[in-house]
Amino acid sequence: MSDRPAATHIVRLEEVGSTLDVAHQLAAAGADAGTLIVADAQTAGRGRMGRSWRSERGAGIWLTLIERPRDPSGLEVLSLRVGLALAPVLDAFAPEPVRLKWPNDLYLGERKLGGVLIEARWREQNLEWLAIGVGINLRPPAAEPNAIGLRDGVSRDEVVDRIVPAIRAAVAQGGPLGKEEMAGFAARDMASGRRCAEPLLGIVRGISPSGALRVEVALSGGKGSRVTEVRAGSLVLDEGGGSDR
Repeated sequence: MSDRPAATHIVRLEEVGSTLDVAHQLAAAGADAGTLIVADAQTAGRGRMGRSWRSERGAGIWLTLIERPRDPSGLEVLSLRVGLALAPVLDAFAPEPVRLKWPNDLYLGERKLGGVLIEARWREQNLEWLAIGVGINLRPPAAEPNAIGLRDGVSRDEVVDRIVPAIRAAVAQGGPLGKEEMAGFAARDMASGRRCAEPLLGIVRGISPSGALRVEVALSGGKGSRVTEVRAGSLVLDEGGGSDR
């Protein structure tokens, strides 16, 4: 038996705009930490940087978990930490080990399996709640040729039962990424050593304990290079630029 906490209350919906929106509504009304919202389909799923997407009925796991951590110190690394917690659990349902891409994506090989989106709500300087959104493909969406799903026949409920305790344990940790977490990310990092076009032009050199992307960029005039840390934006790999691995 695991001593990790499961969901305290589960709200199951057939179709919703976004489970994140429902989570915020419930949290504002006083929903407890551990409240889980799961939908069969979303018509206005939310991604990073304002991106919107539609999730097909029964094609994946679309959920948001409400948490109310007392210590917000780990918030800046939480999407990475949640990904690190999800990856080994999802390995059991995937045809190959799950890989991670900064700042919040899950991959199988070169194809996207899912992602994490975390939204915080504050009252003045106090963190009131977190809405932790997770989307995982059971089968690849027809409109997304670069997406991939878990193995055929995987049960959504079984995956949910396994990942929720892992998410809750990740939220409870707080603080920057530790040595084991850094090593865990490095072992699954699908971008390290590869050239990127965004957020900077350079070579990806992993992440920092504070969750920043480390990119080696060339200095002007051919005077060597330096590693710069980036905390915002999306990581776009330069597919034609090769790798220094």
